[in-house]
Amino acid sequence: MVQYNPKTWLALIFHSYSRQVVRLLLPALIAMGIYTTGMCYVLLDYFELEFLSTTAVHSLLGIVLGLFLVFRVNSAYDRWWEGRKLWGLLVNNTRNLAAKLSSFLSEDDRENRNYFAQMIPNYVTAVKEHLRDGVDLEDLDLVEDGFLSKLKSKDHIPNALSQMLYKKVNQLYVDKKITGNQFFVLDKELKEFADILGGCERIKNTPIPYSYSMYIKKFIFTFTITLPFAFMTEFHYITVPIVLFVFFILVSVELIAEEIEDPFGNDTNDLPTDQLCEKIKKNVRELLEA
Repeated sequence: MVQYNPKTWLALIFHSYSRQVVRLLLPALIAMGIYTTGMCYVLLDYFELEFLSTTAVHSLLGIVLGLFLVFRVNSAYDRWWEGRKLWGLLVNNTRNLAAKLSSFLSEDDRENRNYFAQMIPNYVTAVKEHLRDGVDLEDLDLVEDGFLSKLKSKDHIPNALSQMLYKKVNQLYVDKKITGNQFFVLDKELKEFADILGGCERIKNTPIPYSYSMYIKKFIFTFTITLPFAFMTEFHYITVPIVLFVFFILVSVELIAEEIEDPFGNDTNDLPTDQLCEKIKKNVRELLEA
């Protein structure tokens, strides 16, 4: 995720992300430039057609297209913001669980303290990678003998880690290291882990409806492909930069929406889940290993 100061106008205007978008759209911009130039040459110079062009139709369509794009970006941002709230809850819950375990467990019980100091960050790391391309077991801290072998046969690593946490808390209750009331308090925090993961999976696995995504792309394509006819008789070859400018704005807005609708990846505008994982690990170990 890009860290920036929203008050620095010049820095934002000339930020490297703009160049990244231009590079991404460069093939499409070149194709649109060739198409517009070709249409101007064929109709104005080769056939020397005389016809009246007007922007009235595109002005009306532009209003509708603008409404579609606003809805598109707002829908994508809602998904991004909901993902950020869920990860905020995850930060809070890991702190709460670590603080309660630190209070419930004896100061001399280093074994259980170290177990949770490693397992809670393991769960968060597994959630982060599960929402990307899958969990690499090498990224997890070794908690006990045979830890990785228990996970190799599992398809859903966060679920397996959650189960291991539940078993450990239950064992604490069986060994009378925590009371029934304390077990109930810890159960609430562990249950919240599953709820947060489920919310993130809902965002990840439920994209914008196909028909809507397809239609808005067709609308942008049709709008821009017919745009030269609205300008060429009045502006001639100046039509080319005009069409490219409009095309760049419309398509870049759609690209931004596509990027932020799945906020858990490694794109520039995705959530800073790597930094949040490091923060959680630091906070949890500070609470349990102190």
